[in-house]
Parts: sequence; structure tokens; C-alpha cells
Amino acid sequence: MDRQKLADFLRNRRERITPADIGLPVGTRRRTPGLRREEVAQLAYISVEYYTRLEQARGPHPSREVLTGLARALRLSDAERDHLHQLAGTPPAPPPGPSRVVHPSILDLLQRLPQAAAIVTSADYEILAWNDLAAALLEDFSALARRDRNLIRRSFLHRRQDGKRLYGVSDGDEFARTSAQNLRVAAARYPHDPRVISLVADLLAGSREFAELWESHDVTAVPTLCRTFEHPLMGPIAVNCDILDITDRDQRVIIYTATPGTPAEEAMRLLSVVGTQRMDAAL
Repeated sequence: MDRQKLADFLRNRRERITPADIGLPVGTRRRTPGLRREEVAQLAYISVEYYTRLEQARGPHPSREVLTGLARALRLSDAERDHLHQLAGTPPAPPPGPSRVVHPSILDLLQRLPQAAAIVTSADYEILAWNDLAAALLEDFSALARRDRNLIRRSFLHRRQDGKRLYGVSDGDEFARTSAQNLRVAAARYPHDPRVISLVADLLAGSREFAELWESHDVTAVPTLCRTFEHPLMGPIAVNCDILDITDRDQRVIIYTATPGTPAEEAMRLLSVVGTQRMDAAL
């Protein structure tokens, strides 16, 4: 625990927050920038004396609960919260499970890509958000139960009648291997998340192939940059696949685009018009 650096960090962040930020009247008799010590202490549910001692570099070793309260009171970002824990000599507790809340800016980005099909997935492959063209190219995810909006579950447990995986994608077997490897990483990162535990259990029970891949303990994979979807109405559609990592949420934005001047570009343009109106064909 570095008491002096912890004290400096707390004081610096306290002075950056205005009373208006937490819904307090600004007033005209404040002699210090930002919040008062007693205001921070009240928001963090600790005594003023305790907080004062922390800012004076003579406080005791704060518990993880105290640090959580201080992070909340001082409106710390995830990176700042982790830094606070490191200064206090108490590593932050691991997140309980994959984040399933998508940044509003990412949701807006999806809608600003009218010529690209884009989805957002969690660390365990749940589809969290999508745009209209993605629904037309893949399927109407709004018509699925949340449990079924999972790419790895659909890849191993819900094959098409013709035996092909996941929307007839050309690299279906490669995706299966990659997803199993990445899911093992997610399961190690979120060992107590009930959804991840349930997903792995269902896959182990329902797919011998997945069980064999799981037992290999492989955790490295190379993403595929190009793939072809076998669309029920348009036939084969070859697209480029680009993946953007949202590191603070452990999520991915997957963007499918067609090369200009190709039949795939025309098919994607037509899908953007047709949408999901006739997407009830058997997959």
C-alpha cells in the first residue's frame, strides 16, 4: 500500500468533481474546489475521520468494500478504479461475468453502417446488439429467445437440416474451433458467472465435438477475415469480416462488408431493402 500516492489520488479526484455532478447545490461559500471531504465520506458510506486520515496518508489499509464505495463516490472510471485498488494494495475483484450492456455510442455506430451487417457479441458469444442488415443477412434475432441468441450455442447445438453450421457459413468448422477456444478463455475469466457455466454445461452435454475441443485445452485462435454465407434467398454471399474489440466491456463488434463491384455487394444492397420480410425460410 502506497499511502502517499493513495492520498494524492483521492484528493485529486475529489477536487475534480463539482457539487452539481452529484446533484448538490453549488453555493457560494466553498473554499475548496470540488467536493468537501465530508461529502465524499457520506457518499462512500464511511466516517469523515476515516476518509480524512486516508487523504492525509495516515489511514489504515482500506478494505475492498471501502474502495468500492470510494470509487462510486468519486465517479471513477474502470481504469481509475483499478488504479485505486493497486495503490491500496488490494487488487480489484474480478468482474462477476461478461458485460452485457453495450455502449450507446456503439449502438449508434451500428445504425450508421447501412451498407454493412454488424453485430455486437459478449465474451461468451451472446449477440447483444445488431443492425437491420445483420438481421437480414443472418436472422431476425428479435424473434429469438435471449438464450438462443448465442453463436456458439447455435453452431454446436442447432445445425441446419442440410448439416451445415450457423447460417451455412463457409468456415463453420473453423469457427467452431475458434469459438470453443475463446469460450475456454472466457470461462477462466468469469468462473462464477451462471450463464457461462450453464452454456459450457449445455455444450458438453449436447455436443461430443465440443467436448473433444474443450478437452484439448487450446486457448489460441486466429480470426477469419473472409467468409461466405449461404443465404436462403440470395444464395452464397461472400463478405469481409472485421472485428473491433471493445476492451473495457470485453465485447466485440463484428462487421460484414462486401467488396465493391461484386455480386455480394448487390446482394447486400438488395437485403438492405428486403430486410427480414421474407426471412422465415427454413434454415
